[in-house]
Amino acid sequence: MSELLSLLPEYGTAHLQLTLAALLLGGLVAIPTGIWVTRRKRFEPAVLGVASVLQTIPSLALLAFMVPLLAALGGFTASAFGIELRSIGFLPALLALTLYSVLPMLRNTVTGIEGVDPALVEAARGVGMTDAQQLWRVELPLALPVIVAGVRTATVWVVGTATLATPVGATSLGNYIFSGLQTRNFTAVVLGSVAAAGLALTLDGLIRLLERGVRERARGPVTTALVLLSALLVYAGATSAWSASRGGERAVAIGAKTFTEQYILAAMLSQQVTRETGRPTRTVESLGSTVAFDALRSGELDLYVDYSGTIWATIMKRDELPDDRAQVVRQVGEYLAAGPGIELVGALGFENTYVLGMREAQARELGVETIGQLSRHAPRLEIGGDYEFFARPEWVALRDTYGLRFRRRRSMDASLMYQAAAAGEVDVISAFSTDGRIAAFDLRLLKDDRGVIPPYDAIILASARLVREAPDVVEAVRALLGRIDEATMQQLNWAVDEQGRSPTAVARDFLAGLEEGGDGG
Repeated sequence: MSELLSLLPEYGTAHLQLTLAALLLGGLVAIPTGIWVTRRKRFEPAVLGVASVLQTIPSLALLAFMVPLLAALGGFTASAFGIELRSIGFLPALLALTLYSVLPMLRNTVTGIEGVDPALVEAARGVGMTDAQQLWRVELPLALPVIVAGVRTATVWVVGTATLATPVGATSLGNYIFSGLQTRNFTAVVLGSVAAAGLALTLDGLIRLLERGVRERARGPVTTALVLLSALLVYAGATSAWSASRGGERAVAIGAKTFTEQYILAAMLSQQVTRETGRPTRTVESLGSTVAFDALRSGELDLYVDYSGTIWATIMKRDELPDDRAQVVRQVGEYLAAGPGIELVGALGFENTYVLGMREAQARELGVETIGQLSRHAPRLEIGGDYEFFARPEWVALRDTYGLRFRRRRSMDASLMYQAAAAGEVDVISAFSTDGRIAAFDLRLLKDDRGVIPPYDAIILASARLVREAPDVVEAVRALLGRIDEATMQQLNWAVDEQGRSPTAVARDFLAGLEEGGDGG
């Protein structure tokens, strides 16, 4: 618990910075636009329609869309203006949250101004007020409570949605939630949820106080709310500026995808780099597969562990399979060096491949040992997969090669698949071969008898920038190559998922074992 609480200032401050920046930018867009459309009624349906459409886009999809968009724009701005845009981290999250905050403030601005008594507007014109005077002295003061109510709605939405910024590399309280779900650390999930709720209630309470003061024309509540909100803005701005202005050596950025094994391996790389080179590191966790790869290619990540099959099927888009695992790794390395300019440092020694798994008792009852045998029973069964699986080429190849037609498919969080299979809520899952829960939940892994799934050797990838500027870091992580086998990785995953240990502690103990001359297990 102390380790989790030690991260709270960093995660909470980052969440506050992201929230306030998005609300400020959203307000600067929404409120002037709302005023503008009340003066040009013919544009009102189109403007509100666009804002409404943006609101219907799922928040996680909007966040993810910003990554390739900024990557494409970054290439143009870098060549044209010498300005590099970061495609992961704070910027994509800020842009997505800003768009998400616009609708309630825009709609309430329009509603508030249009709801002003027409008689008061006519009286203002009758005494000779200009349109600007009418707006500032009559309409906006009367509409202000409605506008502030829109800001309150936007605030709660943005605080909640900001927890989803973790997969695009932005630090937030969502780091607790994403990593906690994957490692079954429900204390982290609760802590992140409670902290996010507390932040939302705090900001909502301050804005509610401001709204009440404006509505009742009471100076005290307005002053109190403005002072406290200003203090939060100053704190967020000052901490952001301090972080941006800090000198010193650039930290080595190490990425991790959204499952336990990746958290352990990222912690292992981080500790190995710091121990061997003395360089500072930072981990960027819970990234999507393509987000991590694109970030490495652009130099925003320096290191992370990927899998040869992922590069082979998703990036290289190859269908055919070479004769052995080593050949896949070699061809992946050649492709990365020639195309994206990424260096394949080497393989860690284990393979974590996709496998279809069933409860042992059910598989025995049906007489199923291979995927080919499973295909006969599939129309009566349900399959569960992680949220990437059914969109991946591996699933398409399995489905078409074996003629798999399940009664129902369910996409779910990877950490929940094993429990769902053990409880009989699904019959088959797309498991990961090194997951420690396979044995714990008595699952049978079905043989890929037609060799459809490519090998998935765990490989360390390094950015071209890191290879060029910090070759000592690359040499430091080479010491891990070939040192982790499947059984060891299963044990490490089990220690986190079922024994409740932190990935950092598990990685530290493994490295200590290597240093003492053992196998690290």
